[in-house]
Amino acid sequence: MKKFILVLVALLLAGQAFAEMRQVVDDAGRSVEIPTKPQRIIALHEALLALPLIELGLDVVGVYGRADDGGSQIDVDFIRSVFGDDPALRIAGIGPIGNIDLEKVRALKPDLIIGMGQQQAQVQALSAVAPVYLQATMAGGESGFSIETRLAELLGRQDVFAAKQAGYLARVAEVRGRLPAETRGKTYLAVIVFDQVSAVRDVSGAVQAIRDLGFTPYDWSSRVTSEATPGRGFAVPLSSEEFARLDPDVLIVMNSYLSPDQSPDKIRARLAAIAPGWNRFMRAAREDNIIFLNSAEVATPTIQSALHTLTAFEKWAGQ
Repeated sequence: MKKFILVLVALLLAGQAFAEMRQVVDDAGRSVEIPTKPQRIIALHEALLALPLIELGLDVVGVYGRADDGGSQIDVDFIRSVFGDDPALRIAGIGPIGNIDLEKVRALKPDLIIGMGQQQAQVQALSAVAPVYLQATMAGGESGFSIETRLAELLGRQDVFAAKQAGYLARVAEVRGRLPAETRGKTYLAVIVFDQVSAVRDVSGAVQAIRDLGFTPYDWSSRVTSEATPGRGFAVPLSSEEFARLDPDVLIVMNSYLSPDQSPDKIRARLAAIAPGWNRFMRAAREDNIIFLNSAEVATPTIQSALHTLTAFEKWAGQ
């Protein structure tokens, strides 16, 4: 009798687990059965997927590019930069970027793996471990918090997102009230300095915050003659000549997130080397309407990245 009861309980628990799965269609058009309330998630991109999931309060147990002890194996640690040095966020690695270690994936016992739309080649191997959901992260129309919003809808974390967004919007109102009245509605151009200057596109908390503060995107695409056009990706390269000719009211500049030095002096020096005379040609530079951001803090599509951006604007307004 005791053995029968144990078997019955096991069957009931199995039925309960099955009931907690649901069928969804991912952005690659695949029908996938995922947990209603996932407990152990592996994310296949740190900045675009892992950080939004962490902000939603979900347990991310593995991500590319991190060591077994949770330390970053590359020059930028987005998790630490955005959320601070929290021991609870030392997430284990699943291999170098682009190179999955399936043994590490299995050892982490995920119940859900979330990847990007372009990672379809890895689905078959990963699906043997856990359900794989692919979400488009660089599709046209993605901007600001949209990646996190869709993850919240997928995983039933809308209330968490709404609460964080409410706090963020209160902070927007606070910072907006401290900005000079003449800045409202002014145009902005956000750029990041790699080996060349690149215009930052819409997929970041930084851009969300800038627009929520009331600034208007500067239309650089109609003023360049190269093949650079708005589209997918975090940023699009501009030639040094094109960059120096652009005329936004406010210039927002960040150094490459791989650079350990994010200081304004370092960024100015790199710009001078890439686009000599930029600070004489650009009106925003001549009028000192430049805001410097730490790219590792603000480049992710999270509310916390937007909050870092608001802090930078607040400091600028107080100068």
